[in-house]
Amino acid sequence: MYLTSEVKTELFKKHGVVKSDKDTGSPESQIALFTFRINSINEHLKVFKKDHHSRQGLLKLVGKRKRLLTYLQNNDIARYRHLIAELGIRK
Repeated sequence: MYLTSEVKTELFKKHGVVKSDKDTGSPESQIALFTFRINSINEHLKVFKKDHHSRQGLLKLVGKRKRLLTYLQNNDIARYRHLIAELGIRK
C-alpha cells in the first residue's frame, strides 16, 4: 500500500506543530497528509485517464485541503505561509 504507517508518522513528525508523530490533529499535519494523498492520486490519474471515481475522490480531497488552508490562513498567517512554502502548494 502506498500510505504505510511509517510514511504517516514521518509526515506527522515533519509537519506537525508539536513535531512529534502523535500530532495527527493539527491543520499542518492534516494538510501534509492530504497533499501526499493528492499527489499519489495525481500520479495514478496520469496513467489511468478514465478513472472517474478516483478523480471524484481527488476533487473531494482538494476541497478538504482548501478548507483547512483557509482556516489556517484566517487564524495564523505565519504558519500558513510557512506550510505552503514547505509543501510547494500554489495558492
